[in-house]
Amino acid sequence: MRQLHAGAARSVITPTIGGWQHGNVHDDLYSKALVLASGDATIAFAVCDLPVIAKRDADRAKEIAEKLTGIPATNIMVAATHTHYAPFDASDAPHYQAYFEWVAGRVADSIMMAKRQLRPALISYGSGMVPGEVFHRRYWMKDGTVLMNPVGSEYRDPATGEVRQHTKEEIVRPAGTVDPEVGALFLLDEARHPIAVLANYALHYVNAPDYSEISANYFGAFERALQRMSQSNLVGIMLNGCCGDVNNEDHLGEQDPYPYDYYRVDRVADVVACEVYQLWRSVRYSRWTGDVGISAASEAWEYRTGSVTPEEVAEAEAFLKDRKPPGWGKVDWLDWVKAWRSLRLSKMGSSQISQVQAFRIGDLAIAALPTEVFVEIGLDIKRRSPFKQTIVGELANDWFGYLPTDAGFEQGGYETLASRCAPGTGQSLADCAVRLLRKVAS
Repeated sequence: MRQLHAGAARSVITPTIGGWQHGNVHDDLYSKALVLASGDATIAFAVCDLPVIAKRDADRAKEIAEKLTGIPATNIMVAATHTHYAPFDASDAPHYQAYFEWVAGRVADSIMMAKRQLRPALISYGSGMVPGEVFHRRYWMKDGTVLMNPVGSEYRDPATGEVRQHTKEEIVRPAGTVDPEVGALFLLDEARHPIAVLANYALHYVNAPDYSEISANYFGAFERALQRMSQSNLVGIMLNGCCGDVNNEDHLGEQDPYPYDYYRVDRVADVVACEVYQLWRSVRYSRWTGDVGISAASEAWEYRTGSVTPEEVAEAEAFLKDRKPPGWGKVDWLDWVKAWRSLRLSKMGSSQISQVQAFRIGDLAIAALPTEVFVEIGLDIKRRSPFKQTIVGELANDWFGYLPTDAGFEQGGYETLASRCAPGTGQSLADCAVRLLRKVAS
């Protein structure tokens, strides 16, 4: 018998307020870790309440964790939830670098603590559907363009030069699909007390009006809801799915009001947690098992970056000179994004190395993808996976902006203007993930 052992822990990664744009802490940020061991194999997952995790910082965390625990770095996944209410790991400013160096140690701490709590465990998993909280955020407009979150965004009327705002009546249809599946892995100790839940839902984040506050957003509220329902202190981890073109804003319907700032955050967290808890409590006694094999596979995946000409770089430098970012949805904001991308690409090589991982936990698989991936790529991986159920997580081990589909590149819009990838990268990523899933399945 391959007796499964599981341990889970969390460590606080909330920054000090001084020096940040944030003026208050609404709720703490955490690195939440889950370690599983069976036979000779041990794997670890750490999910951080951060917008993104840069490769250098994920690698640093895994290097420290390997020294502390003996778990191979290739068997460790470090991901971000994508809360927008925390420091962004893409700045060379000294206080940012100091914070993320500290975070790497805290991530390693969470993995070490989880490993120290390994004990015999029972496992089950399942999936449900929450279709009402995910909306494709890119829309075909009547003028033939594709815009992200169009309602309320500004444009300059070509005839009069007047600044106007886009309305719902200008939308033709969404430019893509969504993934409403909620997947979840449940772990109990031998007395059937909860250890941890690792869930997966493809939702960018949930908007809250006050961007000056630090918050784990709905990812943290999801854990608190599960703790209330289970009356336990379980570690509740939400590994974000492929949601680069998906959010919680229904631009064709009615928007929720804000009776209080975190109303939407709390409401969505409760809805998703209810579905996960229902799945958990629907598992009959005989369907829990401790006889589970685990394995992991990892690949250094090379992707091509977008191309830019010297003329485009010169135009970008002239455009950005003495110009501040206009802010989302303001006039000229897409022009600013395009110019910023040109300068960024001019400093990069023709290709970059990232990481893709696959994990097997019995009949369940987890594919861990870098950066912000369009939902269609995640759906493609699920369809092609050899496993009964596959959880596909993004923002794992690296971040390099948006990763659109080839169709998305053809459509244009914000995400493609901000992408550092070349067309074809999405298919390459999906192929790599499926290749690794087949490897751990054999």
